[in-house]
Amino acid sequence: MTKLFDPIAIRELALANRIVVSPMCQYSAVEGRATDWHLVHWAQMMMSGAAMFTIEATAVTPEGRISPGDLGLYDDACEEAVANALARARAQCPPIAVAMQLAHAGRKGSSYAPWDGGALIPREQGGWTPLAPSAIAHGEDETPPAALDDPGLLRIRGAFAESASRAARLGLDALELHMAHGYLLHEFLSPLSNRRSDRYGGSFEGRVRFPLEVFDAVRAAWPAGKPLGVRLSCTDWADGGWDLEQSIELSRALVARGVDWIDASSGGVSPSQKIPLGPGYQVRFAGAIRRATGATTVAVGLITDAAQAATILAAEDADMIAMARAFLWDPRWAWHAAAALGAGVSPPRQYSRAAPRNAPGVFGGAKIGQR
Repeated sequence: MTKLFDPIAIRELALANRIVVSPMCQYSAVEGRATDWHLVHWAQMMMSGAAMFTIEATAVTPEGRISPGDLGLYDDACEEAVANALARARAQCPPIAVAMQLAHAGRKGSSYAPWDGGALIPREQGGWTPLAPSAIAHGEDETPPAALDDPGLLRIRGAFAESASRAARLGLDALELHMAHGYLLHEFLSPLSNRRSDRYGGSFEGRVRFPLEVFDAVRAAWPAGKPLGVRLSCTDWADGGWDLEQSIELSRALVARGVDWIDASSGGVSPSQKIPLGPGYQVRFAGAIRRATGATTVAVGLITDAAQAATILAAEDADMIAMARAFLWDPRWAWHAAAALGAGVSPPRQYSRAAPRNAPGVFGGAKIGQR
């Protein structure tokens, strides 16, 4: 049951355990630039005891933001802001791998933050025209996006590669490409959102072409020794949509290209989706892809307690566990999981007296006196 706290190596990156903090949009950037909120949030997550913290979905172009408050890595000002906040957080936190999820929102761009309703922002209120594979709106009452032409595809592919180069300069340890949750690369994959008649649409081979081109461009721009993973929506949960069988085939193609993990999520491309929510409801996708392709997989979705996470790994349904809301609710989740499973983590030394007496192993058994 302690496999959750076993180390794992991915390319040249050595992780102390199998716990990952998932990317979580904060909708708190200014013109794509990280703010003091990010400094505070990142520092909390970097002291969590997880082996790797993933910075939120980070836009590769201004129109690729979900909202005006989304983080970006598309110009020098964005890069400088991330560098400043990250350096300050790292200086105060125990060593932890820091990844970033690169993304383009596609037709879900130009939206209000969730706490402001999440609807598309009209141009007269500061919005912009979202871009997508086809001019098909996400919701029936929404204005359709603009369909991307060949120059647009070339520009976005180049933007992903440029953001990867910026991430390398920032000293980030890993990248994840966002091909899930109804954003641009997922929109290309799904027949529900991709109605193109050119080589980027129609057949499975056509629909996966642009996402694979983006992966290849990012892999080429990203240092060879550093991992590059992919988050997939393994099913659209909607009739006629993307499904697990197609996810397995895409994962095979990604494995052949050197993908370092598949983060197995689901949904997001269709308002008609019917998701059977329940504890670990997406774990079977990670297990199926792992067994069919040999890919390293990450399980995510309503995984909330230590025993549940450890059982998933013991059953070999995944190689790592990623959590988002669980860490927002309890930023010390990994500390408490270590105590429950008899494992250890490395906290900031200022907090090393925090472990209760019935959890002597949580901080490696260190005994810190008090005057």
